[in-house]
Amino acid sequence: MKPKHVKKLLFSEIKTASVDYKKYCYNPIQNFSRNRKLSFETVIKSIIGMENKSLTNELIDIFTFSDMPSTSAFVQQRNKIKPEAFKTIFDGFTNKLVIENKDDFPVLAIDGSDVQIPTNPQDKESYYPGTNGQKPYNLLHLNALYDLKRHIYTDVLIQGSRERNEHCALQKMIDRSSIPKALIIADRGYESYNNIAHIQEKGWNYLIRIKDGKAGIKGTLELPANDEFDVNISLKLTRKQTNEIKVLLKDKNHYRYISSSTPFDYLPPKSRKSDPVQFYELKFRIVRFKITEDSYETVITNLDSSIYSSEKLKKLYASRWGIETSFRDLKYTIGMLDFHTKKVMCIHQEIYAHLTMYNFSEMITSHIVIDKKKRKHTYKANFSVAVHMCRLFYHERTTSPDLETIIARNLIPIRPNRHRSRKLGSKAFHGFLYRVA
Repeated sequence: MKPKHVKKLLFSEIKTASVDYKKYCYNPIQNFSRNRKLSFETVIKSIIGMENKSLTNELIDIFTFSDMPSTSAFVQQRNKIKPEAFKTIFDGFTNKLVIENKDDFPVLAIDGSDVQIPTNPQDKESYYPGTNGQKPYNLLHLNALYDLKRHIYTDVLIQGSRERNEHCALQKMIDRSSIPKALIIADRGYESYNNIAHIQEKGWNYLIRIKDGKAGIKGTLELPANDEFDVNISLKLTRKQTNEIKVLLKDKNHYRYISSSTPFDYLPPKSRKSDPVQFYELKFRIVRFKITEDSYETVITNLDSSIYSSEKLKKLYASRWGIETSFRDLKYTIGMLDFHTKKVMCIHQEIYAHLTMYNFSEMITSHIVIDKKKRKHTYKANFSVAVHMCRLFYHERTTSPDLETIIARNLIPIRPNRHRSRKLGSKAFHGFLYRVA
C-alpha cells in the first residue's frame, strides 16, 4: 500500500468525523460553531501528529509562525472534544487497512499494558495511594488486539487500573469485531472457559497458554503423565448438581460443573432443581511441548491437529511476542508515555491518537521495499527513523519518494533467538518539566 494512499485513508476518516463534529462535542450547540483558526478538524489532526515535546514546541512545529495559536487557545479547543472522536477515527482507519489488506486467516495477539498518568486522587478508577513510602500514582490499563501479520492494532479498550478486567475486555473486543475468521493467541492470564466459549461462538480459533498447576484448566482434567502430549477433549459444562449429574462429573474429561459465582455467559447464572439440565460443550486440544532443555509449556487450542502439529503450535505461540515489542514501540518510539495534559479525558484522546499514528507508520513502513544484499543478517527498517519520517509526511513536510528513500536507507539487523533477562523496574510517569529545556 503506497504512502499517499495510507495518508488518504486517514485524512478521509478525519474529514468524516469533522463533518459530523457535533456528535463528538460536549456542547454541540456552542462548540466549534464559529469560524476560528482552530477548527475541529485542525485540532484532531494536530493531536494525532504530536510527538513527545512540550505543547508549545508541538504547536511551533505544526503551525507556521503567523498562524500559530496560543497554548491556552489550543487547550480550550481540545477540551470541547470527546475521546470518542479519536476512537471513531482509529476504528475507521484500521477497518479500511484490514479490508484493503485482505487476509483469510489473521493472527491476533491479545494482551494488556499499564500506562502511568499524572497523579490525580479524584480519579478513583486509576488512583493508588502508594505504600511503604511510595509516592501515590495513577494507572490506566490498555487492552489491545494486535494483528501479528499486518503489525497493526485492530482494537483497544482502555480501563482504569483499579477497575481493569482483561477477561471482560477480551470478550467485548471479540464480540464486536467485524473480522469473520481469526486466530487469537493469548498468554496465561486469559485462561478461562468463558473466554474460550466467546471465541468459539464467534467462529474463531484460539491458542492460549495455560497454567501447569492444579489451579487452572489443566488441573481439573485427567491427562497423561508424559512430559509431552496432545489430547483431544470434549467437555460439557453445566451449573446443575443433581445426583445424576454428580455421577457424570466423575468423568473429568467430559463433564465439568461451573458454580454460580464463576462467570459463564452461555449458561443461566443460577439453576433451580426444577429447571431442566443444560450443557454447553467445548471441544479443544490440550498440548504440552518442550521449549528448552528443561522446560515445557502447555496450551489449549481448537486448531486442527492434522494441520497444526505441536511444533507448529510452538512457533505460532512464539509469534505472540510481537505484541510485546509493539507496546515498547508504542510507548517509547511513538511517545505514549509523554502526554500534553493532566486530564484523563484528554489522555484518552492522546492514547487513541498515538495508536492511530502507530498504525499509520507501520502500514507505510511494512510496504517499503528493502534491497536484499549478501549480508550476515537480514535487515529491517529502523522504526524510530520511520516514525519520524511518517510524521513529517503526515504534516506535509516531506514527499512520498523522499519518505521511502530515507526509510529504506536506515536499516537495523534482525537478530533472532536473542535472550536477555527481563527487567521489571518500577513504572514512572514522564512529567512535564523535563520538556522545558
